[in-house]
Amino acid sequence: MYGLLGRKLGHSLSPQIHALLHDYEYKLYPTEPENLDGFFSDTRLKGFNVTIPYKVEAFNRCDRRSETAEKIGSVNTVIRCADGSLYGDNTDYFGFDYMAKKCDCDFKGKKVLILGSGGASRTVYHVARDGGAKEIVTVSRSGKNNYSNINLHYDADIIVNTTPVGMYPDNGERLIDLSRFTNCKKALDLIYNPARTVFLLDAQKLGIDCINGLYMLVAQALRGAEIFTGKSIHLSRVDEIYDKIISNQKNIALVGMPGCGKSTCAALLSQITGRECIDTDSLVVESSGETIPDIFEKYGENEFRNRETEAVHIAGKLSGKIIATGGGAILREENRIALRENSTVIFLDSNPDTLATDGRPLSKDAETLHRMLEQRQPFYKDASDFTVSVDPDPQITVRRILKCIYL
Repeated sequence: MYGLLGRKLGHSLSPQIHALLHDYEYKLYPTEPENLDGFFSDTRLKGFNVTIPYKVEAFNRCDRRSETAEKIGSVNTVIRCADGSLYGDNTDYFGFDYMAKKCDCDFKGKKVLILGSGGASRTVYHVARDGGAKEIVTVSRSGKNNYSNINLHYDADIIVNTTPVGMYPDNGERLIDLSRFTNCKKALDLIYNPARTVFLLDAQKLGIDCINGLYMLVAQALRGAEIFTGKSIHLSRVDEIYDKIISNQKNIALVGMPGCGKSTCAALLSQITGRECIDTDSLVVESSGETIPDIFEKYGENEFRNRETEAVHIAGKLSGKIIATGGGAILREENRIALRENSTVIFLDSNPDTLATDGRPLSKDAETLHRMLEQRQPFYKDASDFTVSVDPDPQITVRRILKCIYL
């Protein structure tokens, strides 16, 4: 038996990853501090991984430790030896090193800015130092280098986020204004849910190479599985598992003009993929107990947009869903961000002359629709990863969407 020790493990991907790596039993062991003695003395476990907040505790409880674990001062992989003693290793180092190389991140001669001073920052520090970084600065909320004087480090070449800021369920949060860091060429985020934090979305917009933490998670698990079993696993498995998990995790979100067929295509996609379909307009109606035309008539467009924003944020935090949005959902930047963080967003590009207008408060005639498309098209483009031309046959449109998703 193997497993993962931590305090809160409800959203852990580790069992899924280890099931793809090997055929041993792997379970989650959420444990409170007062129960650690019992966990570490449980001889049924041949080995286990360790996550927040017990990596230093595991380091202290191991009888022997690898050179890497000694260097970093924390343990995330433990095996029980034949004599009952515990041997600790740190595979996070291997995982982050793999992640950095995947992003072509060369630390040699660079100034590295690490956001956060927790256990993960130690790993990043040692990988960057061993990689020949010229200067490494760790930023914390109250240390010598903090967010009030971060302007002293606007010359950083590489920025690594090791904090939980922006992590599910607190999507949408950011620590820094990345546009201030004009020398930055690489942005690495240890968060993997959502797939694209605001930090990474900012990097993409600025043309900065960036990567999320799922590569680190999978790579450290692969190294851990090798330690558990004593068998080598080809590194190509990291990319295979990453692709599988990220594909399952990310939603497919549809944006486009009112009446272009988003709901119809979403329903068809749901049938084909087996994913649940979420319609943000339906969420608004369900939560309000009123129809959308009634909301517009009674409270005005701004109130509807507020309710729509709440619905978009709820849907955007989900994983593995099909999301159909209202035609104006992309008008607010916060909604575009909420959709892009954990979704592949498809813009359904349609001819305004073919759009349905019944029951739509803001699109009552063709002339209005043409003006609306001219106004909204830049927002649709900004929100989306792919653009798909709408065909009169929704089955054809769906096939075009699937070609984008499964390139």
